[in-house]
Amino acid sequence: MNEPVEQGQLVGRSVARREDPRLLTGRGRFVDDIALPGMLHAQFVRSTVAHGEITSVDLTAVREVPGVVAAFTADDLDLTDITAQLGRPLTEFVPTAMPVLARDRVRYVGEPVAIVVARDAYAAEDGLEAAKVAYAVLPPVTSEAQALASGAPLVHDEAARNTLVDVSLFATDGIDEIFDTAAHVVHVESRTGRQNALPLETRGAVAHWDDREEQLVMQTCTQVPHLVRTVAAGCLRLDERAVRVVVPDMGGGFGQKCVVGREEIAAAAAALRLRRPVKWIEDRKDALSASFLAREQHYDVRAAFDAEGRILGLDADVVCDMGAYSCYPFTAGIEPLMASAEMPGVYKVPAYRVRGRAVTTNKAPTAPYRGVSRPQYVMVMERLFERAARELGLDAVEIRRRNVITEFPYTGVNNITYDPGSYLESLNLCERLVKDEGWYEKRSAAAAEGRHIGIGYSCFSERTGYGSAAFAQRKMRVVPGFDISEVRMDTTGAVTVTTGTMSHGQSHETTMAQIVADELGLDIRKVRLHQGDTDRVTYGFGTFASRSITIGGSAVRVAAAKLGEKLRRIAAARWETGPEEVELAAGCARHRDGRVLTYEEIADVAYLQAQLLPKDIEPGLSATATFDVLGDGTFSNATHGVVVELHEGTGQVEILRYVCVEDCGVAINPQVVEGQCRGGIAQGIAGALFEQVTYDAQGEPSATSFMDYKVPTAHEIPDVLIHHLETPCAFTETGAKGAGEGGTIGAPAAVLNAVNDALRPTGVELDHTPITPETVHRALNLELSR
Repeated sequence: MNEPVEQGQLVGRSVARREDPRLLTGRGRFVDDIALPGMLHAQFVRSTVAHGEITSVDLTAVREVPGVVAAFTADDLDLTDITAQLGRPLTEFVPTAMPVLARDRVRYVGEPVAIVVARDAYAAEDGLEAAKVAYAVLPPVTSEAQALASGAPLVHDEAARNTLVDVSLFATDGIDEIFDTAAHVVHVESRTGRQNALPLETRGAVAHWDDREEQLVMQTCTQVPHLVRTVAAGCLRLDERAVRVVVPDMGGGFGQKCVVGREEIAAAAAALRLRRPVKWIEDRKDALSASFLAREQHYDVRAAFDAEGRILGLDADVVCDMGAYSCYPFTAGIEPLMASAEMPGVYKVPAYRVRGRAVTTNKAPTAPYRGVSRPQYVMVMERLFERAARELGLDAVEIRRRNVITEFPYTGVNNITYDPGSYLESLNLCERLVKDEGWYEKRSAAAAEGRHIGIGYSCFSERTGYGSAAFAQRKMRVVPGFDISEVRMDTTGAVTVTTGTMSHGQSHETTMAQIVADELGLDIRKVRLHQGDTDRVTYGFGTFASRSITIGGSAVRVAAAKLGEKLRRIAAARWETGPEEVELAAGCARHRDGRVLTYEEIADVAYLQAQLLPKDIEPGLSATATFDVLGDGTFSNATHGVVVELHEGTGQVEILRYVCVEDCGVAINPQVVEGQCRGGIAQGIAGALFEQVTYDAQGEPSATSFMDYKVPTAHEIPDVLIHHLETPCAFTETGAKGAGEGGTIGAPAAVLNAVNDALRPTGVELDHTPITPETVHRALNLELSR
């Protein structure tokens, strides 16, 4: 239940979300709600072939369509390319330029070739039908295996064997001998399906030129407004001051919107060229097939164990299909480098060798999607332990107990230092919660009736709060680490706080206000958050990688503490005493002897009677702070337990119970954390059982509507029991760790392990996702045929 809003300790309480009244009553303002005088509407002529040379683009008929105002090709707009970079040698990373509009060559179905601008959206769609684009079709590359095959067509001429990234980060000396002499070696080869992050609100932008400010104003739904400004200024050859990016309310992002898209830049270019507002809203067909996708990965991993089930070594080969281009700013290295660096996870792995590769194919490019490789490598690690337990005759939870990290800080074989967590505690508690509900007995009873119930677990950590040092290790040219916040009090004692993070459903307006209100001893209703405006926020890297509370919230707290110190100094000067004699509470500065100054009275001096201030205190009440997590960041952790039943007739997987024991340090708002967990788990289940984008031999995507792309509904997603542990973080100002991605990371492994437990009598084990009904049905029929 939500507690009433009042002063006092707010961090750690489920304060009601301040965003909800606006959003739930239809008073939110999203990109498609924006209407400006004289506004035009844009859509894109997109490639109909996966790979080909553009031989001609004829837009003559387009410009004659009633309602069409203009149509532009790449040559018309003359924009620079978007190129993401790593500071690695060409043997490890090959940069690829992504033109805003394709010029000479197209590399996936749906690639934008031209932009059509019309008086309304319907005329823009009509204009697309009149476009004539001719191609000299080239053989497409539609799979990782095809991309790496000898003599395969090249997606980019500069990328030999279609490889954009090929890095071997770790190779422990003597690892081959470890495997040769190990008592037991297990092997898992796993593939995960290509997915769409599928935010409720598709991508979109409204751009217009402001003559008074001499600025191009872009209103767009992005997780990274400052990076959009930087790229737009570069592509359009403008001073960065001449571009302002504003983000209104946003209906989800999940990583798909934490990269810079081509279409928003093209729409801005059209607005600049026409000096009229231009709106582009992505339709669901384009969102499903031509937007940034994610996840398609292949793991080939071995693990060596001793006779007691303790892991001795890990040997991994990771290949990620990144589609046609590197995304900006993360590059094609985001997935293989994440997996390579963090695969050992919560386990004490003494020896490690890994090779990570990113290949390019004729598919829509990929972007980070909630979890970023961790759902995949956690699934592989958990399958290795399940397989080892089965082959060694050990309990699946017990083998994990023997291998999880229990002493902190712990520096792993991957040169990462893990801060204190509750790995063993979460594992033990999750198992106990499942047992206490009687699911082990229910499994046995079901087996006696010929039914198939299985229990599965996943134990994992989520690295959060990546600071500059962590991103620099990947050798990113753009290093997104720090955040900046300003906290400013006005003459009425109300506070405005800015953050460089960007909410797209994470309740920043509530959680950031809780932090400030606690630090200043202020009623939360007196705190207002500003985000997503590059003219109001100095700089920020937006929201991704569970960084908002860890880094953004820490910057907010430091800035609030600085403002609090100024309030104490002004009050102390009025009382001719020291600041240490003053405390802040209930909207007042209070002296130990009982004297009180309200914030309004202090603000009156700071702004309206500045002559009363001591010479060493500047007028005004504001403070700015930056924060950057040092070293390797921090790690949240969790254990998920899942109970499933497999139905013989249909092959359907029904989730009977879902238990999550999570530890994200100090939960600023437990209700918000639980919402993040539940939403993430839903997306993880979707990847495990339902969602997949496939392509035919010509590179045509299968999923262009929800008829083709299976999305789970509330019927398929179970209720989730969530239990919180709390290991405060020493590296953030609030003690919080990130909580945004854990649900998605843990769910696929737990679901897959539960399915395999239910399949145990068949002798069949599954290592790929999504787990289709056809796959389950075949496995169960195999048992019946014996």
